[in-house]
Amino acid sequence: MFNHLLSLLIWLPVVGAIPVLMAGSGRPNTARWLALAVAVLTFVLSLFLLTQYNPVDPAKQLTESYLWISSLGVHYGLAVDGISVALILLTTFVGILVIVGAWEVIQDKPHQYMAAMLVLEGLMIGVFCATDALLFYVFFEAMLIPMFILIGMWGGPRRVYATLKFFIYTFFGSIFMLVGLIYLYLKAGSFDLNTLAALPLTLQEQTWLFFAFLIAFAVKVPMVPVHTWLPDAHVEAPTGGSVVLAAVMLKIGGYGFLRFSLPIVPDASEAYAWLVIGLSLVAVVYIGYVALVQEDMKKLVAYSSVAHMGFVTLGIFIAFMLVRDANNADAAKLGMQGAMVQMISHGFVSGAMFSCIGVLYDRLHSRQIKDYGGVINVMPWFGFFYVLFAMANSGLPGTSGFVGEFFVILASFSANPWIALFAAFTLIIGAAYTLWMVKRVLWGDITNPHVAEMKDINGREWFVLGAFAAAVLILGVWPQPLIHLMDSSVTQLVQQLGNHKI
Repeated sequence: MFNHLLSLLIWLPVVGAIPVLMAGSGRPNTARWLALAVAVLTFVLSLFLLTQYNPVDPAKQLTESYLWISSLGVHYGLAVDGISVALILLTTFVGILVIVGAWEVIQDKPHQYMAAMLVLEGLMIGVFCATDALLFYVFFEAMLIPMFILIGMWGGPRRVYATLKFFIYTFFGSIFMLVGLIYLYLKAGSFDLNTLAALPLTLQEQTWLFFAFLIAFAVKVPMVPVHTWLPDAHVEAPTGGSVVLAAVMLKIGGYGFLRFSLPIVPDASEAYAWLVIGLSLVAVVYIGYVALVQEDMKKLVAYSSVAHMGFVTLGIFIAFMLVRDANNADAAKLGMQGAMVQMISHGFVSGAMFSCIGVLYDRLHSRQIKDYGGVINVMPWFGFFYVLFAMANSGLPGTSGFVGEFFVILASFSANPWIALFAAFTLIIGAAYTLWMVKRVLWGDITNPHVAEMKDINGREWFVLGAFAAAVLILGVWPQPLIHLMDSSVTQLVQQLGNHKI
């Protein structure tokens, strides 16, 4: 079984979606339980990655390779390193929580909703396993379909507008990546990522390819200025869609930079690292101010995601400056580690924040901050979780939100104190917009009679929020297991940054 563990992780949820669909609308509980069983089994299988993967060995492991398209030499190639393992575990963990979270909420065609979630989970795992560029592209694009369906069928009043904007933005970016991959294939005769990483390229070739990859992955992260699709998608998406989008799908942009931009076009990545660092700082500071004035809770957290993902791209590209300009590999490794921890942490924190907003919306059917106030008086346990996740979103020490940002700020200081100053400024802005929202929603007197009638969280919501809370606290207090899991992979990435192709 372990020889095909990665294929099992990809295709179990995809194939498992078939009996869920066959349950039909006439047996909604059967569909729910089947979906939960598939999600739990996928998570259990993903835990075997921890026993089968050797974190000391930086090489890709659990390799699978089968000829897929013989005329083009395309392989169905899978393998994982420590970064991939961490992101797969995040995906399967969140997969269970979105199924449970939607248990009673989705009443219209729950079998189709659950099936779409399972298919999306399998395709996201495929992205993190693919070692063939064309296979990566197929998974990368195929993810759009179930997410398009989730927003389009179970979204809010402006769901058609949001789905079209989401699809057009992400598909537009992907076209540039496809053109770049075709060019590389014509040069190398292969789509294998290791072959492409070893391919000699001139600086001009690297520059064109760098911007092709930048557009594709910047949209997915999303980075400023191609971030405007995200708030609309989040506002209109059902709660589960928002959780998966924020917790996992955004990470695929950062993951793409690691697999394509850094190893394939290292010299162009160094030459234009200043551009990515600048855009990351704009996201960290400016988007934080944009979040500060939002009146819709989902839109506020969506802009918060853009700001926090700015730390990921900052940590990745600050490493170039540290390795090649400052010759400081240790600081570069710290920045890269911070970016990776931030990806996992943001998955937990953003997923938890959107889950909390979903709890409120299920009771009052409003996401407007002004419609609430005094919620803590009638929902004390919810208030506990909401404050905890708000603290994590603000980067409070002891929560996962602090670890990655702290590492990136330390690394940035070694490169340029001014960059560190701007990066650290987000801790103040993040605390401002997050705590301002919490103050208006939770505290004070109850002014809306409908708020007075709200009930505290039930057992299902307890499970979802409790699981997110445990992840946020464990990673915040004890990040070492995650750092150890990714350490050799991060070290190898930093060593690759020093390689030149020209």
